Amino acid sequence: MGIYKDLEGKRAVVTGAASGIGLATAKRFIAEGASVFILDWDKKALDKATAENPKLLGSACCDVSKPDDVKKAFFETDEILGGIDILVSNAGISLRKPFLDIEYEEWSKILKVNLDGMFLCAQEAIKRMKKQKSGVVLFTASTNGMEAHPLYAAYNVSKAGVILLAKTLALEFAPWLRVNAVCPGYVLTPMQKAEYTEEMLDALNEEIPLNRQATPEEVAGFFAFLASKEASFITGQAIPIDGGETAGKLLKDLDE
Repeated sequence: MGIYKDLEGKRAVVTGAASGIGLATAKRFIAEGASVFILDWDKKALDKATAENPKLLGSACCDVSKPDDVKKAFFETDEILGGIDILVSNAGISLRKPFLDIEYEEWSKILKVNLDGMFLCAQEAIKRMKKQKSGVVLFTASTNGMEAHPLYAAYNVSKAGVILLAKTLALEFAPWLRVNAVCPGYVLTPMQKAEYTEEMLDALNEEIPLNRQATPEEVAGFFAFLASKEASFITGQAIPIDGGETAGKLLKDLDE
């Protein structure tokens, strides 16, 4: 039984949905009664996600940084869904590396997936939404796009671009289209676990007011809310979900 009744029967496409936030979001929209189609570049993980979630209506192996891949994937969504009401453009990659050590090819790859991919998927989705003059586009940005984090130059820049893309589209296609950027802080995803040791994760938790990282399911719940009519007056925003990380500096020696 879903919480947001208006999401029932809505046609949703989620990218980067074979794991982490994307998979949790696809599952949440299924639970809300939506018809869900997922995209991911990792065929093995995509096949596993599809097999384990039989209520998914379809999936496509897609590198969101490649225009031909994206066009083909959205043609597949046309055949399965017959249109689109909600896009959760979530696919992204990260690189933790000192600025002077970043190779141009690495910089370019991050920008192509994290920013070009958002552009390509949004363009395909909005072309379809324009026919019905309604829709919701949600981007996965990051608190890294709101404030700088050392060792993440390419990632920071890509996510800042996503935030401005969301704001621009919200203005350009108002009033019939709502567009927002969700900005997670630290989320315990496979990508996060691959970059950080347990000791590093514990140290990060000490810097977060709520003393932990988010779960993918918590971010998925936020996407569901923003896609629903409950958020019908929210557009053009970059909204952090970060346990208080961006609120200010945490002082650990305050009395409880």
